[in-house]
Amino acid sequence: MSVPKNIRIGTSPLSGSIFAGTLLKGGRMWSANKTDVTNEAIGAVIEHVNMQKNPVIVSVNGVPTYEILVRRLAAGELA
Repeated sequence: MSVPKNIRIGTSPLSGSIFAGTLLKGGRMWSANKTDVTNEAIGAVIEHVNMQKNPVIVSVNGVPTYEILVRRLAAGELA
């Protein structure tokens, strides 16, 4: 399933929050309907990576650039 063309997802450079919503005509500013989806987005990535059973490699311009690995912490453990 893909996101509808008018819905965009992005990270705020000021807060680091992940937003979903529509952009104004210039494509550089959020309209008033943006929604903070940070926790839902991170949760979805965790579920996706766990389902793969291996780290997920993300390529940029065809070059493997990032590795996403999820590790469950033991009770009381801090990373």
